[in-house]
Amino acid sequence: MPKLIVSIDGVVIKEVTLAKDRTTLGRRPYNDIVVDNLAISGEHAVLHMIGGDVYLEDLNSTNGTYVNGRAIKKQALEQNDIIEVGKYKVRYVAAAGASDSATATATRTIVTPAPSGPIPLSSAPTVQAPLGGGTAGVAVIRVLSGSGAGRELSLQKVVTTIGKPGVAVAAVTRRLHGYVVAPIDGGTALNGEPLGSEAVALQDGDVLELGGTRMQFVVT
Repeated sequence: MPKLIVSIDGVVIKEVTLAKDRTTLGRRPYNDIVVDNLAISGEHAVLHMIGGDVYLEDLNSTNGTYVNGRAIKKQALEQNDIIEVGKYKVRYVAAAGASDSATATATRTIVTPAPSGPIPLSSAPTVQAPLGGGTAGVAVIRVLSGSGAGRELSLQKVVTTIGKPGVAVAAVTRRLHGYVVAPIDGGTALNGEPLGSEAVALQDGDVLELGGTRMQFVVT
C-alpha cells in the first residue's frame, strides 16, 4: 500500500498510509491529512488512487504544490517523488515495506508545525534565504520607495507574505532552484507588468511593486 513520509528540515514527523481512493491535504481540520501551518491552504491538494497509480492534484492553493521542485496542477506520482507544500517535504513511497502496518482504512493525520511562528504579514517586506545548491550569495529585498526606502532585508523564510493588507499582498516562496512570487490580494507588478494568478520565478534585479511601494529582489 502506498504511503507518504512527511518531513521538515530533514526530520521525519509523520508517515501516512494511502488507503482511500481520495485523500485530501490541507490546513482545515476536515482534511484527511491536516498540515497545521499558515503556508498551507485550507484545501491545498488531493491525492487520487486509481488502480495501482496515485495522482496528486493541486486545489488552486495560494502557495502552490510542487513535485521535485516543479509546480504542478495534476501529476502521477512515481517512487520517491518529493512533494513540497509550504516548508514541508513529503516523499511518496509506492509500496509500503514490511515494517508498515497493514491498515484497512486511512486515518486522519494532523501534522503540527515546527517551533517557527506563523507567516508574518506586515507592511515591511520580508522574504526568505536561498536553499543550498541554488546560489552562493544571500538573497535580499531592497526597498526602493516609501518610508522604508534604502533598507535591505535578508530573505530568511520558506514562504513569506509581503505588502500591505487591504492594499496589495503577495507571497514569495523559496524553491529548490530559487524564489517565486505570486499575488494573494490586490495588484502586484513585476518589472512593470501585472502578475497573473500563477507563480513567477524571481531573478536577480527584478523590481516588485505593491500598492505604490517599489522593492528590488537582489542576490548578493
